[in-house]
Amino acid sequence: MIFVRHGETALNVAQVVQPADTPLSPRGLLQAERVAERLASVAIATIVSSDLPRALETARRISARTGVAVEIDPIWRERDFGDWRGQRWLDLGFDPRTTDRLPPAGESAAVFADRVAFAFERLHRRERTASGALVVVSHGLVIRSLIETHLARPAPLGAPLQLGNTSVTVASAEPPYAISVLDCVQHLSDESRAGETSVSGL
Repeated sequence: MIFVRHGETALNVAQVVQPADTPLSPRGLLQAERVAERLASVAIATIVSSDLPRALETARRISARTGVAVEIDPIWRERDFGDWRGQRWLDLGFDPRTTDRLPPAGESAAVFADRVAFAFERLHRRERTASGALVVVSHGLVIRSLIETHLARPAPLGAPLQLGNTSVTVASAEPPYAISVLDCVQHLSDESRAGETSVSGL
């Protein structure tokens, strides 16, 4: 199972809670091309993507490189931050990535966690009969929730607070779903983040 965070958006850089229709920035499009090139040699059975544009634009570039069609599934969307969308983190006065507060007209942390758990169970059922890797293109908090709750991290590594744009995380298809690659952006050789951890190459 290969989990890919979407490419960069202008609102990522500005630390603004993103509306659903936020597209990739020019830099994000380049990042998407690079992760697609990285995955081009992988035997992929399926590409599943969040329906939000920033994820779907990333997934479609992977599809163009691999010849594997994209399946769109809203269950892989980022947490719905409701009325916080469009606001800067600074103006909110707290980090929306780590808060348990309920966003007005949004999704609670508990409901979000349950949705991610259901998505993972559905993905695992598919993996049992897949003829290759399942690639999921999603969002930072979704993949972080998977790392924290459903995948086995190599000791003593924790879940990154923020995953890199187009970072790759790879886990085995069987329990305990051991992670072999964690938050790796080695395909962005000129943009690599300090603190990136790759357990093995992909």
